[in-house]
Amino acid sequence: MDIDQVIILAIVQGLTEFLPVSSSAHLILIPLALGWPDQGLVFDVAVHLGSLIAVLVYFRHEVAAMMLAWGRSLAGGDITADSRLAWWVILGAIPAVLVGFLFIDIIETELRSPWVIAIATIVFGLLLWVADLGKSKVRNESQLKLSDVVIIGCFQALALIPGTSRSGITITAGLMLGLTRRAAARYSFLLSIPIIIASGSLQTLELLQASHAIDWLALFFAFGLSALSAGICIHLFLGLIEKIGMLPFVIYRLLLGAILIALLV
Repeated sequence: MDIDQVIILAIVQGLTEFLPVSSSAHLILIPLALGWPDQGLVFDVAVHLGSLIAVLVYFRHEVAAMMLAWGRSLAGGDITADSRLAWWVILGAIPAVLVGFLFIDIIETELRSPWVIAIATIVFGLLLWVADLGKSKVRNESQLKLSDVVIIGCFQALALIPGTSRSGITITAGLMLGLTRRAAARYSFLLSIPIIIASGSLQTLELLQASHAIDWLALFFAFGLSALSAGICIHLFLGLIEKIGMLPFVIYRLLLGAILIALLV
């Protein structure tokens, strides 16, 4: 990979992993638009690991408290707000992991079509807009119930369709359930941790079975850029989301989808 391809794709992945605009769609479409070769599995593993590090560092205090409380709950201790949220993050990831495991071949072949991306970008963008305009939003992530987690988890499974956006669809579900924008985003970002770990583990297993020459310098560069851009994105998004709402991202998705359709027809 050329250095410009590494820089652009790493930054784009870091930013779009946590914005409701679909990182997978951008990583598929940008190489196609610029005539670049597929970035390959090694690159995908590196940039997703960067995103994982970013969310773990940003939520380090919350994650540490959740893991300690979760461990105590396994040992028979009392269920606390932290241990409950840890369980909700784990359980919320199960539907997407199961669907991804069962339908990985379809997801990686037939669903990577530009038409699928264009339609999903528009449809789920409009759904995000409807959810943002909907019912009163006063709940935080600590007030989630099991039924809420099941619903959000099932919505997250839809993100396996390129163009949907994992963060976008989980934030959409959270807003529909009455979470504040910030709470919906925080739970979405925490929910990304087991998903990125599961996806990264699967990609690593595939990588170990293949024999590829690895450009380690480019790999570490991509990892660092992805982590940095993802961390900045999380910080800015959580700080601004209650003020700006979801409309800017909805407009972006509609424009992107319209441009894709115009190029395809």
